[in-house]
Amino acid sequence: MQLDEDCQTGSVAAQHGFRTIADIGRERLRKAANTLGNLRKGEDVGFRSLHVDSSNRTDVLRAADDTEQLELSALEPSVVAGRTGDDLLFQVLIDWGLELSLPIVRDEVDGYEVFAVDDDALIACFAESVTPEVVRVIAESGPLRAVFRDDAFESDAARINAEQVFREVSPATEVRTI
Repeated sequence: MQLDEDCQTGSVAAQHGFRTIADIGRERLRKAANTLGNLRKGEDVGFRSLHVDSSNRTDVLRAADDTEQLELSALEPSVVAGRTGDDLLFQVLIDWGLELSLPIVRDEVDGYEVFAVDDDALIACFAESVTPEVVRVIAESGPLRAVFRDDAFESDAARINAEQVFREVSPATEVRTI
């Protein structure tokens, strides 16, 4: 863990283009990974660099008396605008108490980005809309857990249908929406 402490102006690190001490650490890790990668062909020796940010979920908690009828549509999205699939995936990993170092594979199902974590222990699709075909393909892979955006379903009926697909195809899968 490294605080994003700025390099001193005029220091050797700053002269080499490093803005923070964390930038130096990431570059050292890249160089070490490249060296190991040359020694161990085909082996993943990369690393993940994460930073603490605010929640990816929209703050929708309001007292009924403090909410006007016309404001309700602004409270509908469950995810903060501009968040990436990576952002949402790591939030889910933290929420479920999973290791942030687990292997993650990005795949595409019917044109939608899908994340498979730890050999399908978790499969996530954070597209802004999903089709029943995508839901079925994910269910057929039999993950332990599956997660989607709540607002990815065009209606409550579509979300309930997705849950039913999992009950039929992969009943052991825990399905959640965020």
